[in-house]
Amino acid sequence: MIPLLLFLLSLSDPVSSRARCSPGQAPCDPRQRRDAGGRGGVYEHLGGAPRRRKLYCATKYHLQIHQNGKIDGSLEENNPFSIMEITAVDVGVVAIKGLFSGRYLAMNDKGRLYASEVFNRECEFVERIHELGYNTYASRHHSTEQPLPPGGGGGVSGAKRRASAKRQWYVSINGKGRPRRGFKTRSTDKASLFLPRVLGNKDHEMVRRLRDSPVPPGPMVGPADRRFESADLRVRVGLCRWRSSDR
Repeated sequence: MIPLLLFLLSLSDPVSSRARCSPGQAPCDPRQRRDAGGRGGVYEHLGGAPRRRKLYCATKYHLQIHQNGKIDGSLEENNPFSIMEITAVDVGVVAIKGLFSGRYLAMNDKGRLYASEVFNRECEFVERIHELGYNTYASRHHSTEQPLPPGGGGGVSGAKRRASAKRQWYVSINGKGRPRRGFKTRSTDKASLFLPRVLGNKDHEMVRRLRDSPVPPGPMVGPADRRFESADLRVRVGLCRWRSSDR
């Protein structure tokens, strides 16, 4: 009777069931195959399936990542540089990549936003759901150390105060479409609130043309010239034809 009971317990053991997975195949544990949004698949070196979204700021600008490394906001409803791939890299931590620029959103130790050609630790942002459905994106590794209040010395209570003495630096686009320095931002500022918008039909059409293009998206080689950047993008994804047919 006891051997039978042990056999049944071994069948229900999740560790042993994972051990029976064939080597070289996808993980058996569904939590290892899905991102925070519940979709299957693996996103290259980051380990999560990307969500394609447009980050619409409460200041009425869409976040943009340009090929020349510039970060700003756009009032255009259908701008290719506003299409992002948001990928989970850890619990509550995401990487934001411009689909058409091929660059990652990043924040340096001065609080400045920039577009990185490769993924690094400054590309990690803590994603939090704010009120009214807006999200905030705070730098995972850069923040401001605030002075402790009087009486915040030792003991357990003092340790708790020290743990909460950091003020986060947020991705922020002001009312003129320009990024704000991280140390000047707060989670309650309109400029720090973003609504992840799903792609519309025109956005999907631009993505399809990019996917069918023989030249993959990525940072430009050589001097960053906006005129050449814009012309190169239109040639690669056929935006000239698309815009003329839309009129």
